[in-house]
Amino acid sequence: MKRRTFLTNTSALFGATVFSGWVPLTASAQTTPVTGGTLIWGHSETTQNLDMHQTGTASTGRVLQNVHNSIVTVDKDLNVIPMLAESFSQSDDGLVYTFNLRSGVKFHNGADMTSADVKYAFERCANPDTGAVNFEVFNAVESIDTPDPLTVIVTLNAVNAPFLSRLAENGAGVVMPEGSGDVQGETPIGAGPFKFVRREFGNEVELERFDDYWDGPAYLDKVIAREIPEPTVRLTGLRTGELHMINDIPADRMSEIEDAGELQVVKWFPLNWDFVNLNHTYEPFQDARVRRAFDLIIDKEVLLEGALWGQGATTASPSYPTSASYNSDLKQRGQDIAAARALLDEAGYPEGSLDIVFKATTNYPYHIESAQILVEWFRLAGVNLTIEQLTWADWLSQCWVDKDYQMTMMNFFTLWEPDFLYYSLFNSTGAFNYRGINDPEIDALTEQARITVDPAARADIYKAVQQRVFDEAHDIILWFRNGTIGAQPDVGGLDTIVHPNGSNLNFHKVWLNA
Repeated sequence: MKRRTFLTNTSALFGATVFSGWVPLTASAQTTPVTGGTLIWGHSETTQNLDMHQTGTASTGRVLQNVHNSIVTVDKDLNVIPMLAESFSQSDDGLVYTFNLRSGVKFHNGADMTSADVKYAFERCANPDTGAVNFEVFNAVESIDTPDPLTVIVTLNAVNAPFLSRLAENGAGVVMPEGSGDVQGETPIGAGPFKFVRREFGNEVELERFDDYWDGPAYLDKVIAREIPEPTVRLTGLRTGELHMINDIPADRMSEIEDAGELQVVKWFPLNWDFVNLNHTYEPFQDARVRRAFDLIIDKEVLLEGALWGQGATTASPSYPTSASYNSDLKQRGQDIAAARALLDEAGYPEGSLDIVFKATTNYPYHIESAQILVEWFRLAGVNLTIEQLTWADWLSQCWVDKDYQMTMMNFFTLWEPDFLYYSLFNSTGAFNYRGINDPEIDALTEQARITVDPAARADIYKAVQQRVFDEAHDIILWFRNGTIGAQPDVGGLDTIVHPNGSNLNFHKVWLNA
């Protein structure tokens, strides 16, 4: 069925989609690695604040993933494994974590990494004055001791079961040189495979190989991330040879690119999840009946096909689909305009009385398309919906920081860890709670999960959080989106590029065949 035909037939039925963990599928075989060359990457998003502690955007994290390393990381199955720590251990009571650091690790400024750097980085992240988005990871930390240059002992005052896994993301677990905080926002210094060289805001970021990287130098001399949010421009640059690779192949061109066979294609599921946000500080959305009505107005399957050309799968839960915490019993509300109108009438908002501004960012063109599709459905439900298009910087300023919006749409990456997901986004004190959600039941559940050591019991708690989010329609969860990369035939190592979290890209083992 053609997309145009599909969009005019909102009663179309869909088959079920089977979830699976991300598995990169590469279109051409890899060859022997070679050293040298500058890879030009067409990055689909614009970087913001380059301070790894302060940035809340996955677009920036995707670049900084190559500049920084964390004390621990995860393997392909999302198990925590050593990184800058050579080994780690946890006391039987779950309160003391001991990290034995690798010797000979160097930062980009030439300094050797020691336990003092780890202590500095952790305390900087925990300090409210820093403005770190992952500050609450360290809420239960009582002390950080450094008995010698290669040993760090972190003591908690209460059990925090997700503590180690939260350190596996660069945002909390990043190690940076002692005293470097003041320069991190403009000239980040880390211990990763690439050094930061320069950034032209809104245009490009340049990285160069760090020859003293502890895990061996990268193959590439440089990586230049050109920031090209417009999908067609990005694809044109790849096809003309101006770019070596792009992420986010335009959804409407996927079949064409794959069928042509001229470019390498990497696909995985999922890249991220998308949801519609309702500002809970705006009076109508303080009423759960209004929020449920807005959920009933949206046909998620039709929206997926209309905005993403079917490149994903609908979901009622934002949990990673392979996670033990994923609540598979949740089913999305089907579109029911009549029921939505009845709920709005009951809540005191009869036809024509609600005028809602939907702020959507041009950084994600499919968000604009989604908003445009929603306008007609909301009109049928008696709601006047208008769209305000914002640049990425303006969206972050207005919606994320100032919470100056009524309705918007966003996607989140890398939230594979359920505490990171549910505490950050839905706890009333969470760093990512830009919707103003204040639900005592969710607060209690997310706090309880932190002190629940048994993994199965903790997973059940997170399933209860998902049920509560759904029942109250705190947000309208839409879908998981596929991840894609397109690359020239001379790019090697693409089977290593996608981080296990499905979002970050690692260029350490990528090369160019001259």
